[in-house]
Amino acid sequence: MLIYSAIMFLAAALLLALSIAVYRGKTDLIHDYHQAGVADKPAYGKAFGKALSVFAASALLSGLAGLLAPSHGLAAAVAILIAGFAVGTALIIAVQRKYNG
Repeated sequence: MLIYSAIMFLAAALLLALSIAVYRGKTDLIHDYHQAGVADKPAYGKAFGKALSVFAASALLSGLAGLLAPSHGLAAAVAILIAGFAVGTALIIAVQRKYNG
């Protein structure tokens, strides 16, 4: 589980860096197609960055679950990862609907 946790921590760091960049206004990291109808790009970037941070948090928590409970940690880690990605996806869909119509 140590390798899994290391991979999750690395993924969490990368996703967190991406979410911070988008939150701070680098919306060019998001594909142009997804920004076609966005009028308020700063607010869109902040909302999208917050939604991306859920992915980073779920990867981090999944890695921690793998470290803290090595015997039964795999099931918990995968459940946390899937739940976090489901919530993050729902949030991104909500952001897209709100800002892009």
